[in-house]
Amino acid sequence: MTQRRHVPGGAAACLLLLLFLISEALAQTIQVTDADGHSTSVTTAQIFRLLHVTVAVQDHDKPTQFEGVPLSSILSLAGILLGDALRGPRMSDVLVVGAIDGYKVAFALAEIDPAFATREIVLVDKRDGKPLDDKEGPLRVVAPGDKRPARWVRQVITLRIVAAK
Repeated sequence: MTQRRHVPGGAAACLLLLLFLISEALAQTIQVTDADGHSTSVTTAQIFRLLHVTVAVQDHDKPTQFEGVPLSSILSLAGILLGDALRGPRMSDVLVVGAIDGYKVAFALAEIDPAFATREIVLVDKRDGKPLDDKEGPLRVVAPGDKRPARWVRQVITLRIVAAK
């Protein structure tokens, strides 16, 4: 015997699907780990609430505007000390950015710190005013000023501080 069940259709189903997708996006996290191995989860909802900046860059020879949060803000949110606290042995610390596919790149921690750097490396969530698509996002690192975009990491899931010895 076959049982049939009524499945809501139309606008109600679309609204439920949309709410589910939004809640999934907001529930995603980035793991931020300090040089001592202490880890903090930062949610995309927390990131979306931080002050966003816009960067105008060339992406594959096409003018593009990305919107996002400076990596320094994300690190500070996770308790990573920058500014006056970044000195001495910590000057050799490196930030390793990891993607869902295992791709990793490194930045000197001083490159991220606004007390040292003249540019902002940004964790972006929008391209040309629209949320990043599934291939890029929900979050991507963009490093304006790099001659090649090899350190522009898609689908970022980890930020890890490593003490170079």
